[in-house]
Amino acid sequence: MNLNDYKKIYMIGVKGVGMTALAEIFNSRGKEVVGSDTEEKFFTDEILKKRGIKVYEGFNFANLEAEKPELIIYSTAYAENNLELAMAKNKNIPILSYPEALGLISKEGECIAVSGTHGKTTTTAMLGFVLAELGADPTVVVGSAVPQFGGNARVGKGRNIVVEADEYQNKFLHLDPLGIILTSVEYDHPDFFKTENDYILAFQDFIKKIPRDGFLTACFDDKKVEEISKDASCEIISYGLNNGEWQARLRQTTARQAKNIKLEGGETIFDVFKGNVSQGTFKTKLFGNHNVLNALAVVATASQLGYRLEDIKRALGGFLGTVRRFEIKGEIDGITIIDDYGHHPTEIRVTLKAAREKYPENRIWCIFHPHTFSRTKALLSDFIQSFDDADKIIVLDIYGSAREKIGEVHSRDIVEVLKKQGKDALYLGTIPEVVDFLSEEVKSGDVVITMGAGDVWRVGEGLLK
Repeated sequence: MNLNDYKKIYMIGVKGVGMTALAEIFNSRGKEVVGSDTEEKFFTDEILKKRGIKVYEGFNFANLEAEKPELIIYSTAYAENNLELAMAKNKNIPILSYPEALGLISKEGECIAVSGTHGKTTTTAMLGFVLAELGADPTVVVGSAVPQFGGNARVGKGRNIVVEADEYQNKFLHLDPLGIILTSVEYDHPDFFKTENDYILAFQDFIKKIPRDGFLTACFDDKKVEEISKDASCEIISYGLNNGEWQARLRQTTARQAKNIKLEGGETIFDVFKGNVSQGTFKTKLFGNHNVLNALAVVATASQLGYRLEDIKRALGGFLGTVRRFEIKGEIDGITIIDDYGHHPTEIRVTLKAAREKYPENRIWCIFHPHTFSRTKALLSDFIQSFDDADKIIVLDIYGSAREKIGEVHSRDIVEVLKKQGKDALYLGTIPEVVDFLSEEVKSGDVVITMGAGDVWRVGEGLLK
Protein backbone atom coordinates (compact mmCIF):
# COMPACT_ATOMS: atom_id res chain seq x y z
CA MET A 1 0.00 0.00 0.00
CA ASN A 2 1.21 3.49 -0.89
CA LEU A 3 -0.09 6.26 1.39
CA ASN A 4 0.43 8.80 -1.39
CA ASP A 5 -2.46 7.20 -3.30
CA TYR A 6 -5.04 8.44 -0.78
CA LYS A 7 -6.21 12.05 -0.63
CA LYS A 8 -8.87 11.85 2.10
CA ILE A 9 -8.13 10.01 5.33
CA TYR A 10 -10.50 9.35 8.24
CA MET A 11 -8.85 8.64 11.59
CA ILE A 12 -10.74 6.76 14.33
CA GLY A 13 -9.34 7.76 17.73
CA VAL A 14 -7.61 10.82 16.30
CA LYS A 15 -7.01 12.45 19.71
CA GLY A 16 -4.44 9.84 20.72
CA VAL A 17 -0.92 11.28 20.71
CA GLY A 18 0.36 8.96 18.00
CA MET A 19 -2.75 9.40 15.88
CA THR A 20 -2.53 13.18 16.19
CA ALA A 21 1.09 13.04 15.01
CA LEU A 22 0.04 11.08 11.91
CA ALA A 23 -2.79 13.54 11.32
CA GLU A 24 -0.26 16.40 11.41
CA ILE A 25 1.96 14.61 8.89
CA PHE A 26 -0.89 13.88 6.46
CA ASN A 27 -2.24 17.41 6.87
CA SER A 28 1.19 18.87 6.05
CA ARG A 29 1.32 16.71 2.94
CA GLY A 30 -1.85 18.33 1.66
CA LYS A 31 -4.23 15.47 2.41
CA GLU A 32 -7.73 16.09 3.75
CA VAL A 33 -7.80 14.65 7.28
CA VAL A 34 -10.95 14.10 9.34
CA GLY A 35 -11.24 12.17 12.58
CA SER A 36 -13.44 10.99 15.42
CA ASP A 37 -12.94 10.31 19.10
CA THR A 38 -14.66 10.50 22.47
CA GLU A 39 -15.91 13.79 23.89
CA GLU A 40 -13.19 13.72 26.55
CA LYS A 41 -10.76 16.63 26.28
CA PHE A 42 -7.07 15.97 25.57
CA PHE A 43 -4.09 18.28 25.07
CA THR A 44 -4.13 17.14 21.46
CA ASP A 45 -7.44 18.98 20.89
CA GLU A 46 -5.50 22.23 20.52
CA ILE A 47 -3.05 20.71 18.04
CA LEU A 48 -5.86 19.38 15.86
CA LYS A 49 -7.75 22.67 16.05
CA LYS A 50 -4.65 24.64 15.08
CA ARG A 51 -4.20 22.38 12.04
CA GLY A 52 -7.84 22.84 11.02
CA ILE A 53 -8.52 19.10 11.33
CA LYS A 54 -12.23 18.36 11.77
CA VAL A 55 -13.02 16.05 14.69
CA TYR A 56 -16.34 14.32 15.31
CA GLU A 57 -16.98 13.75 19.00
CA GLY A 58 -18.48 10.29 19.28
CA PHE A 59 -18.47 7.38 16.83
CA ASN A 60 -21.36 7.19 14.38
CA PHE A 61 -22.25 5.63 11.04
CA ALA A 62 -23.36 9.07 9.84
CA ASN A 63 -19.81 10.43 10.17
CA LEU A 64 -18.46 8.09 7.51
CA GLU A 65 -21.51 8.57 5.31
CA ALA A 66 -20.94 12.31 5.35
CA GLU A 67 -17.17 12.23 4.80
CA LYS A 68 -16.76 9.36 2.31
CA PRO A 69 -13.04 8.77 3.07
CA GLU A 70 -10.67 6.86 0.82
CA LEU A 71 -8.69 5.37 3.72
CA ILE A 72 -9.41 4.59 7.38
CA ILE A 73 -6.69 4.63 10.04
CA TYR A 74 -7.74 3.50 13.51
CA SER A 75 -6.24 3.62 16.97
CA THR A 76 -5.82 0.16 18.48
CA ALA A 77 -7.50 1.53 21.63
CA TYR A 78 -10.79 1.48 19.70
CA ALA A 79 -10.35 -1.58 17.51
CA GLU A 80 -12.94 -3.80 19.20
CA ASN A 81 -16.64 -3.26 18.46
CA ASN A 82 -16.15 0.24 17.07
CA LEU A 83 -19.17 1.25 14.99
CA GLU A 84 -17.22 3.23 12.42
CA LEU A 85 -14.60 0.53 11.97
CA ALA A 86 -17.31 -2.10 11.46
CA MET A 87 -18.97 0.09 8.83
CA ALA A 88 -15.66 0.68 7.04
CA LYS A 89 -15.08 -3.07 6.86
CA ASN A 90 -18.61 -3.60 5.57
CA LYS A 91 -18.10 -1.00 2.82
CA ASN A 92 -14.64 -2.38 1.91
CA ILE A 93 -12.92 0.93 2.60
CA PRO A 94 -9.13 0.35 2.91
CA ILE A 95 -8.16 0.14 6.59
CA LEU A 96 -4.86 0.49 8.46
CA SER A 97 -4.15 0.36 12.17
CA TYR A 98 -2.01 3.15 13.64
CA PRO A 99 1.12 0.93 13.88
CA GLU A 100 0.61 -0.27 10.30
CA ALA A 101 0.38 3.32 9.03
CA LEU A 102 3.43 4.40 11.02
CA GLY A 103 5.26 1.37 9.65
CA LEU A 104 4.58 2.52 6.09
CA ILE A 105 5.90 6.00 6.92
CA SER A 106 9.05 4.45 8.42
CA LYS A 107 9.78 2.84 5.05
CA GLU A 108 9.83 6.21 3.26
CA GLY A 109 13.35 7.06 4.43
CA GLU A 110 16.05 6.08 6.91
CA CYS A 111 14.12 5.36 10.09
CA ILE A 112 15.64 5.78 13.54
CA ALA A 113 13.32 4.22 16.11
CA VAL A 114 13.60 5.17 19.78
CA SER A 115 12.47 2.33 22.01
CA GLY A 116 12.60 1.23 25.63
CA THR A 117 10.43 1.22 28.73
CA HIS A 118 11.52 4.69 29.84
CA GLY A 119 12.77 7.83 28.12
CA LYS A 120 11.34 7.21 24.65
CA THR A 121 9.44 10.46 24.29
CA THR A 122 12.16 12.81 25.51
CA THR A 123 14.88 11.02 23.53
CA THR A 124 12.80 10.98 20.33
CA ALA A 125 12.02 14.69 20.60
CA MET A 126 15.60 15.56 21.54
CA LEU A 127 17.10 13.58 18.64
CA GLY A 128 14.58 15.04 16.21
CA PHE A 129 15.32 18.57 17.40
CA VAL A 130 19.10 18.08 17.24
CA LEU A 131 18.95 16.64 13.72
CA ALA A 132 16.73 19.54 12.64
CA GLU A 133 19.21 22.05 14.09
CA LEU A 134 22.01 20.24 12.26
CA GLY A 135 20.21 20.72 8.94
CA ALA A 136 18.96 17.16 8.41
CA ASP A 137 15.31 18.35 8.15
CA PRO A 138 13.92 15.10 9.61
CA THR A 139 10.34 13.93 9.94
CA VAL A 140 9.67 13.21 13.62
CA VAL A 141 6.80 11.39 15.38
CA VAL A 142 6.70 11.90 19.16
CA GLY A 143 4.39 10.63 21.92
CA SER A 144 3.87 14.10 23.37
CA ALA A 145 3.63 17.68 22.22
CA VAL A 146 6.97 19.37 21.55
CA PRO A 147 6.62 23.16 21.84
CA GLN A 148 9.54 23.70 19.47
CA PHE A 149 7.74 21.58 16.84
CA GLY A 150 4.37 23.25 17.39
CA GLY A 151 2.79 19.84 17.92
CA ASN A 152 3.85 16.23 18.40
CA ALA A 153 5.16 15.77 14.88
CA ARG A 154 7.65 17.51 12.66
CA VAL A 155 7.36 17.15 8.90
CA GLY A 156 10.63 17.45 7.02
CA LYS A 157 12.03 16.70 3.58
CA GLY A 158 15.24 15.02 4.72
CA ARG A 159 15.97 11.30 4.60
CA ASN A 160 15.80 10.75 8.39
CA ILE A 161 12.52 9.64 9.98
CA VAL A 162 12.72 9.64 13.78
CA VAL A 163 9.87 7.80 15.50
CA GLU A 164 8.93 6.87 19.04
CA ALA A 165 8.63 3.09 18.95
CA ASP A 166 5.91 1.76 21.26
CA GLU A 167 6.32 -1.83 22.41
CA TYR A 168 2.72 -2.15 23.64
CA GLN A 169 0.77 -4.72 21.59
CA ASN A 170 4.04 -5.25 19.65
CA LYS A 171 3.32 -2.07 17.69
CA PHE A 172 6.99 -1.43 16.98
CA LEU A 173 7.31 -4.65 14.97
CA HIS A 174 5.59 -2.84 12.07
CA LEU A 175 8.53 -0.42 11.80
CA ASP A 176 11.41 -0.82 9.36
CA PRO A 177 14.34 0.86 11.17
CA LEU A 178 17.86 1.49 9.97
CA GLY A 179 18.82 2.27 13.55
CA ILE A 180 17.32 1.77 17.00
CA ILE A 181 17.98 3.51 20.30
CA LEU A 182 17.20 1.16 23.19
CA THR A 183 17.04 3.14 26.44
CA SER A 184 15.85 0.55 28.95
CA VAL A 185 13.92 -2.68 29.38
CA GLU A 186 11.85 -3.10 32.54
CA TYR A 187 8.65 -5.16 32.69
CA ASP A 188 5.53 -3.15 31.84
CA HIS A 189 2.11 -3.50 30.17
CA PRO A 190 1.13 -6.67 32.08
CA ASP A 191 -2.32 -6.59 30.46
CA PHE A 192 -0.66 -7.55 27.16
CA PHE A 193 2.68 -9.12 28.09
CA LYS A 194 1.68 -11.82 30.54
CA THR A 195 5.23 -12.51 31.70
CA GLU A 196 8.48 -10.57 31.86
CA ASN A 197 9.94 -13.02 29.35
CA ASP A 198 7.19 -12.15 26.85
CA TYR A 199 8.12 -8.50 27.27
CA ILE A 200 11.83 -9.14 26.70
CA LEU A 201 11.12 -11.30 23.64
CA ALA A 202 9.32 -8.38 21.99
CA PHE A 203 12.46 -6.24 22.20
CA GLN A 204 14.62 -9.11 20.98
CA ASP A 205 12.37 -9.48 17.93
CA PHE A 206 12.50 -5.74 17.35
CA ILE A 207 16.27 -5.33 17.26
CA LYS A 208 16.54 -8.32 14.93
CA LYS A 209 14.87 -6.08 12.34
CA ILE A 210 17.94 -3.82 12.14
CA PRO A 211 19.86 -4.55 8.90
CA ARG A 212 23.56 -5.44 9.03
CA ASP A 213 24.51 -1.96 7.82
CA GLY A 214 22.37 -0.33 10.50
CA PHE A 215 23.11 0.38 14.16
CA LEU A 216 21.84 -0.13 17.70
CA THR A 217 22.46 2.59 20.30
CA ALA A 218 22.06 0.71 23.58
CA CYS A 219 22.17 1.79 27.23
CA PHE A 220 24.56 -0.66 28.90
CA ASP A 221 23.73 0.64 32.38
CA ASP A 222 20.69 -1.60 31.91
CA LYS A 223 21.77 -5.24 32.04
CA LYS A 224 18.67 -6.43 30.18
CA VAL A 225 19.49 -4.03 27.34
CA GLU A 226 23.07 -5.29 27.24
CA GLU A 227 21.86 -8.90 27.10
CA ILE A 228 19.25 -8.19 24.41
CA SER A 229 21.87 -6.37 22.32
CA LYS A 230 23.63 -9.70 21.75
CA ASP A 231 20.81 -10.57 19.32
CA ALA A 232 21.68 -7.66 17.02
CA SER A 233 23.58 -8.36 13.80
CA CYS A 234 24.53 -4.70 13.30
CA GLU A 235 27.01 -2.27 14.85
CA ILE A 236 26.34 -1.63 18.56
CA ILE A 237 26.97 1.80 20.08
CA SER A 238 26.89 1.39 23.84
CA TYR A 239 26.39 4.21 26.33
CA GLY A 240 25.74 4.80 30.02
CA LEU A 241 26.72 6.67 33.15
CA ASN A 242 28.75 3.70 34.35
CA ASN A 243 29.01 1.30 31.40
CA GLY A 244 29.43 1.50 27.65
CA GLU A 245 31.74 3.08 25.10
CA TRP A 246 30.09 6.50 25.48
CA GLN A 247 29.86 7.69 29.08
CA ALA A 248 28.85 10.68 31.14
CA ARG A 249 30.77 9.67 34.21
CA LEU A 250 29.39 10.25 37.68
CA ARG A 251 31.61 10.91 40.68
CA GLN A 252 30.63 11.37 44.33
CA THR A 253 27.61 13.62 44.47
CA THR A 254 25.74 15.79 46.94
CA ALA A 255 22.04 16.58 46.64
CA ARG A 256 22.85 19.61 44.50
CA GLN A 257 26.01 18.82 42.59
CA ALA A 258 28.12 16.07 41.12
CA LYS A 259 31.71 16.64 40.09
CA ASN A 260 30.96 15.84 36.46
CA ILE A 261 27.20 16.37 36.37
CA LYS A 262 25.92 19.52 37.98
CA LEU A 263 23.03 21.94 37.99
CA GLU A 264 24.00 25.48 37.13
CA GLY A 265 21.90 28.43 36.01
CA GLY A 266 18.91 26.33 34.97
CA GLU A 267 21.04 23.85 33.00
CA THR A 268 22.54 20.42 33.60
CA ILE A 269 26.23 20.37 32.65
CA PHE A 270 28.01 17.05 32.04
CA ASP A 271 31.26 15.71 30.62
CA VAL A 272 31.15 13.13 27.84
CA PHE A 273 33.78 10.47 27.23
CA LYS A 274 34.22 8.00 24.39
CA GLY A 275 36.39 5.23 25.63
CA ASN A 276 38.68 7.09 28.00
CA VAL A 277 38.92 10.15 25.77
CA SER A 278 37.04 13.31 26.72
CA GLN A 279 34.63 14.53 24.06
CA GLY A 280 33.95 17.80 25.84
CA THR A 281 31.41 19.37 28.15
CA PHE A 282 27.74 19.35 27.16
CA LYS A 283 24.66 21.15 28.45
CA THR A 284 20.96 20.36 28.56
CA LYS A 285 18.09 22.38 29.95
CA LEU A 286 16.56 19.17 31.34
CA PHE A 287 17.10 17.88 34.86
CA GLY A 288 17.92 14.48 36.31
CA ASN A 289 20.48 11.78 35.59
CA HIS A 290 17.87 9.99 33.46
CA ASN A 291 17.85 13.00 31.12
CA VAL A 292 21.65 12.98 30.99
CA LEU A 293 21.32 9.40 29.73
CA ASN A 294 18.74 10.50 27.15
CA ALA A 295 21.07 13.27 25.99
CA LEU A 296 24.02 10.87 25.83
CA ALA A 297 22.02 8.54 23.58
CA VAL A 298 21.36 11.47 21.25
CA VAL A 299 25.01 12.56 21.24
CA ALA A 300 26.21 9.04 20.41
CA THR A 301 23.57 8.53 17.71
CA ALA A 302 24.13 11.91 16.04
CA SER A 303 27.88 11.22 16.04
CA GLN A 304 27.19 7.83 14.44
CA LEU A 305 25.27 9.66 11.71
CA GLY A 306 28.39 11.69 10.93
CA TYR A 307 27.81 15.01 12.69
CA ARG A 308 30.58 16.94 14.46
CA LEU A 309 30.49 16.91 18.25
CA GLU A 310 30.80 20.69 18.45
CA ASP A 311 27.69 21.05 16.29
CA ILE A 312 25.83 18.41 18.30
CA LYS A 313 26.77 20.22 21.52
CA ARG A 314 25.36 23.51 20.22
CA ALA A 315 22.12 21.90 19.03
CA LEU A 316 21.57 19.89 22.20
CA GLY A 317 21.77 22.97 24.40
CA GLY A 318 18.79 24.51 22.64
CA PHE A 319 16.30 21.71 23.32
CA LEU A 320 13.58 22.81 25.74
CA GLY A 321 11.82 19.51 26.41
CA THR A 322 8.31 18.18 25.78
CA VAL A 323 4.87 18.64 27.25
CA ARG A 324 4.19 16.49 30.33
CA ARG A 325 7.85 15.56 30.88
CA PHE A 326 8.92 17.46 34.03
CA GLU A 327 7.02 20.38 32.54
CA ILE A 328 6.99 23.44 34.78
CA LYS A 329 3.42 24.66 34.32
CA GLY A 330 3.79 27.85 36.30
CA GLU A 331 4.09 29.46 39.71
CA ILE A 332 1.44 31.05 41.91
CA ASP A 333 1.94 32.61 45.35
CA GLY A 334 5.42 31.10 45.52
CA ILE A 335 4.12 27.58 44.75
CA THR A 336 5.72 25.80 41.77
CA ILE A 337 3.49 23.50 39.68
CA ILE A 338 5.17 20.72 37.66
CA ASP A 339 3.50 18.05 35.52
CA ASP A 340 4.97 14.72 34.42
CA TYR A 341 3.66 11.73 32.47
CA GLY A 342 5.53 9.21 34.63
CA HIS A 343 3.32 6.26 35.54
CA HIS A 344 5.76 3.36 35.93
CA PRO A 345 7.47 2.97 39.34
CA THR A 346 10.93 3.70 37.94
CA GLU A 347 9.72 6.81 36.13
CA ILE A 348 8.17 8.14 39.32
CA ARG A 349 11.31 7.44 41.33
CA VAL A 350 13.76 9.13 38.93
CA THR A 351 11.47 12.12 38.37
CA LEU A 352 11.06 12.73 42.10
CA LYS A 353 14.82 12.30 42.52
CA ALA A 354 15.39 14.98 39.87
CA ALA A 355 12.88 17.22 41.63
CA ARG A 356 14.71 16.77 44.94
CA GLU A 357 18.01 17.69 43.28
CA LYS A 358 16.46 20.81 41.77
CA TYR A 359 14.51 21.76 44.92
CA PRO A 360 16.60 20.36 47.82
CA GLU A 361 15.06 22.52 50.55
CA ASN A 362 11.44 22.67 49.36
CA ARG A 363 8.45 20.62 50.47
CA ILE A 364 7.50 18.37 47.55
CA TRP A 365 3.93 17.17 47.00
CA CYS A 366 3.43 14.24 44.60
CA ILE A 367 -0.09 13.93 43.20
CA PHE A 368 -0.13 10.45 41.66
CA HIS A 369 -2.77 9.18 39.25
CA PRO A 370 -2.23 5.40 38.81
CA HIS A 371 -2.70 4.26 35.21
CA THR A 372 -4.46 0.95 34.48
CA PHE A 373 -5.60 -1.61 37.01
CA SER A 374 -3.37 -4.32 35.55
CA ARG A 375 -0.17 -2.26 35.91
CA THR A 376 -1.11 -1.10 39.42
CA LYS A 377 -1.78 -4.65 40.58
CA ALA A 378 1.27 -6.23 38.93
CA LEU A 379 3.74 -3.55 40.07
CA LEU A 380 2.16 -2.59 43.41
CA SER A 381 5.22 -3.51 45.50
CA ASP A 382 7.44 -1.49 43.14
CA PHE A 383 5.19 1.57 43.35
CA ILE A 384 5.56 1.60 47.11
CA GLN A 385 9.34 2.14 46.76
CA SER A 386 9.01 5.06 44.34
CA PHE A 387 8.03 8.00 46.55
CA ASP A 388 11.04 8.42 48.85
CA ASP A 389 11.80 11.94 47.59
CA ALA A 390 8.25 13.22 48.11
CA ASP A 391 7.29 14.82 51.41
CA LYS A 392 3.55 14.42 50.87
CA ILE A 393 1.71 12.02 48.57
CA ILE A 394 -1.87 12.14 47.31
CA VAL A 395 -3.21 9.19 45.28
CA LEU A 396 -6.21 9.57 42.97
CA ASP A 397 -8.54 6.83 41.76
CA ILE A 398 -6.94 4.54 39.17
CA TYR A 399 -7.25 5.81 35.60
CA GLY A 400 -8.43 2.80 33.59
CA SER A 401 -7.45 2.43 29.95
CA ALA A 402 -9.95 2.19 27.10
CA ARG A 403 -9.57 -1.59 27.37
CA GLU A 404 -10.30 -1.92 31.11
CA LYS A 405 -12.63 -0.08 33.44
CA ILE A 406 -12.43 -2.05 36.68
CA GLY A 407 -9.84 -4.20 38.39
CA GLU A 408 -8.82 -6.11 41.49
CA VAL A 409 -6.83 -3.29 43.09
CA HIS A 410 -7.69 0.17 44.46
CA SER A 411 -5.71 3.34 45.06
CA ARG A 412 -6.42 2.90 48.77
CA ASP A 413 -4.16 -0.18 48.63
CA ILE A 414 -1.22 2.03 47.63
CA VAL A 415 -2.00 4.59 50.34
CA GLU A 416 -2.40 1.94 53.02
CA VAL A 417 1.03 0.43 52.38
CA LEU A 418 2.69 3.86 52.09
CA LYS A 419 1.26 4.82 55.48
CA LYS A 420 2.59 1.61 57.03
CA GLN A 421 6.02 2.69 55.81
CA GLY A 422 5.63 6.01 57.59
CA LYS A 423 4.85 8.05 54.49
CA ASP A 424 2.52 11.04 54.62
CA ALA A 425 0.02 9.65 52.10
CA LEU A 426 -3.63 10.45 51.45
CA TYR A 427 -6.32 9.03 49.16
CA LEU A 428 -8.51 11.57 47.36
CA GLY A 429 -10.50 10.02 44.54
CA THR A 430 -11.22 12.92 42.19
CA ILE A 431 -9.38 15.87 40.71
CA PRO A 432 -11.77 18.49 42.17
CA GLU A 433 -11.21 16.99 45.64
CA VAL A 434 -7.45 17.28 45.20
CA VAL A 435 -7.63 20.87 43.95
CA ASP A 436 -9.84 21.90 46.88
CA PHE A 437 -7.56 20.17 49.39
CA LEU A 438 -4.33 21.61 48.00
CA SER A 439 -5.80 25.09 47.78
CA GLU A 440 -6.06 25.02 51.57
CA GLU A 441 -2.83 23.17 52.36
CA VAL A 442 -0.02 24.30 50.05
CA LYS A 443 2.10 27.29 50.95
CA SER A 444 4.82 29.46 49.46
CA GLY A 445 7.93 27.45 48.64
CA ASP A 446 6.04 24.20 48.04
CA VAL A 447 6.54 22.22 44.83
CA VAL A 448 3.51 20.32 43.51
CA ILE A 449 4.24 17.55 40.99
CA THR A 450 1.32 15.88 39.23
CA MET A 451 2.22 12.45 37.84
CA GLY A 452 0.40 9.95 35.67
CA ALA A 453 -0.68 9.05 32.15
CA GLY A 454 -4.27 10.25 32.61
CA ASP A 455 -5.63 13.75 33.12
CA VAL A 456 -3.93 14.51 36.44
CA TRP A 457 -2.50 17.64 34.79
CA ARG A 458 -5.90 19.20 35.46
CA VAL A 459 -4.90 19.50 39.12
CA GLY A 460 -2.17 21.95 38.19
CA GLU A 461 -4.54 23.88 35.95
CA GLY A 462 -7.02 24.12 38.81
CA LEU A 463 -4.40 25.47 41.19
CA LEU A 464 -3.06 28.00 38.71
CA LYS A 465 -6.57 29.34 38.12
